[in-house]
Amino acid sequence: MKIQDLKNGDLLFVSSPSDIAEAIQRSTGRYNHVAIFFAGWIYHATSKRGVIKESIDQFLQVDECYAVYACSDIDVKAVWKRAEQHLYKPYNNSFYPDTTGFYCSEYIAEILPIFETIPMQFGDEKEEIAPFWQQYYKELGLAVPLHQPGTNPSQLAQSEKLVYKGRLDRS
Repeated sequence: MKIQDLKNGDLLFVSSPSDIAEAIQRSTGRYNHVAIFFAGWIYHATSKRGVIKESIDQFLQVDECYAVYACSDIDVKAVWKRAEQHLYKPYNNSFYPDTTGFYCSEYIAEILPIFETIPMQFGDEKEEIAPFWQQYYKELGLAVPLHQPGTNPSQLAQSEKLVYKGRLDRS
């Protein structure tokens, strides 16, 4: 699908090649990031800048793949208003529940409250807690929030309330 075919409220699920993206995907599934589209802007929570909105051109990266999903049964204006209310809040880099700020799927679940939380996973095919996450949380000085309630992009994409629209063609 083309960029001009995006509709307000469409969700963009991302697969990226970075180390943290690959760790997220090994632990949770196909996608490592999620954002929402409104009027040419992408709203999402980023590790470097917190909750932001940026143009679609700023958001799209050459080395990433984008899948677009729609939720037909939403009040787009209300969701957009909630998206705006959380702009500039900090990023929740601990992924702990009830922490100030948001990680990407936590932000989407907050503004589009159709998703359930699930026990968070940090493992890979070999271990319950993958070495990447062991080191990540060691550097944060925190225990890994294994099995704490949370969300992840792949889990949101699997919701029966979403309809897959297609892969986004960046051209």
